[in-house]
Amino acid sequence: MRIPRIFTDQPLPVGQEVLLPEQAGEHVARVLRLEHGHPLILFNGDGREYDARLTTLAKRAVSSEIIAVREVDREAPLRLTLAQGIARGEKMDWILQKATELGVSRIVPLVTERTEVKLDEDRAERRLAHWHSVIAGACEQCGRTRLPVLEPPQRLDRWLGSLGEDAAIRLALLPEGDTHLQQLPQMDNGALLVVGPEGGFSEHDIVLLAQGRFRGLRLGPRILRTETAGVAALAALQALYGDL
Repeated sequence: MRIPRIFTDQPLPVGQEVLLPEQAGEHVARVLRLEHGHPLILFNGDGREYDARLTTLAKRAVSSEIIAVREVDREAPLRLTLAQGIARGEKMDWILQKATELGVSRIVPLVTERTEVKLDEDRAERRLAHWHSVIAGACEQCGRTRLPVLEPPQRLDRWLGSLGEDAAIRLALLPEGDTHLQQLPQMDNGALLVVGPEGGFSEHDIVLLAQGRFRGLRLGPRILRTETAGVAALAALQALYGDL
């Protein structure tokens, strides 16, 4: 029997009923056509899973009763931050989804010199909410109980200036980089991985990254698209130093 996993940003006290998010409620009631009493697994990002069962299937209100709670640890031991040059539309969604599945712990959308996506304050807020829902959906699918931290979009120079003495290994994906995966030291403090947008990093961006002590990481002889590069690097790092 299929048991849906649903993220809901609210407390989940055992023995009480909670209202499911509108979109999730509509999905279980009208798409999956689940019935009263059907089991669910809920999570709210606190690292636990909550066993629940459907109790109300009204037109605009679907609720469930929390019946038990379990500690779950599916987080990667390797702490990875993906700082991604903002890509257009579905490309960015795909990057966020796959990075989440690969266990990334933090995601920073970056505005670089060649970023084509223009975000004013209102649009940035709406895009951030959309990205959060993409990440939550990826956690529902892959079994994670903690959502990666999603930071607001920010300029590359400002993000670099905020890093301080962060001890994580600093890597920037560059086709002309002189560092290869096999040459990296042990990653006891994790890694910061920076990926450019569709047009890649500009010369000015590369200067800023070098000043920020980022190594140029080269994945191989082929130039990868922005939606491929970061995901490939995350998978390789998890295979070499993480839990893949």
